[in-house]
Amino acid sequence: MRRWLTHLFIGSYISMLSWGIVSHALKFGNFSHPIMYYFVWDMFCGWQAYESRYHVVGEGESGTLYELAPGPWKAFCPYGDLPRNHYDTYGHLFYRMAMNTLKHSEHEAMRRILVVEECWPKKFNLPDELWALRIDEPKDPVSYFWLRACYSPDGAVLHQAPDYVNWVYGLTIVNNPRLMADAKRGRPFFAVNPELRQNNGLFGDPTLWAGGENSYRAFGH
Repeated sequence: MRRWLTHLFIGSYISMLSWGIVSHALKFGNFSHPIMYYFVWDMFCGWQAYESRYHVVGEGESGTLYELAPGPWKAFCPYGDLPRNHYDTYGHLFYRMAMNTLKHSEHEAMRRILVVEECWPKKFNLPDELWALRIDEPKDPVSYFWLRACYSPDGAVLHQAPDYVNWVYGLTIVNNPRLMADAKRGRPFFAVNPELRQNNGLFGDPTLWAGGENSYRAFGH
């Protein structure tokens, strides 16, 4: 009896995984129920071809710019040699990091606090010798700078935008009528993603990423 139950469990689990792979491949029913998350084949779905760094900058009353993260002391690097401010991809702690530096340092009065995202293709991370072997073009690294957020000294949000890659992704949908129709038809009625609820569906609606009063502009462009 125990063997039959074991075989039944293994068979059922393999069948559900197979259904998840088919559902993901055909884009059919992969969001039909929250439990589908455990069966849809989405491993490594968060990996992308771009690298991002976040620069937290304070603008003084005189116009002088100050680097506020990491602070003027030894940087905290939880993994490897990358300071912790580069791990805050959702931007929840940028202002707190800036205020921690301002609290423990001497400086002029701040006019505003800027969070600038620097983004570049990961292929430029290749060493020169590997670049020469794999890519038939000169290595000319290019970075895109994007104003991710802007705060007043008392913490009021003056400007807020999604990360650069998501913004460009939204523009590709807005500029394509077929993808725009698919996005409107395929958007669920209920926002089960906490991120969408927190941002009032902003990240889930590509129509708000370009044009009108809610459009976002590239920093320095």
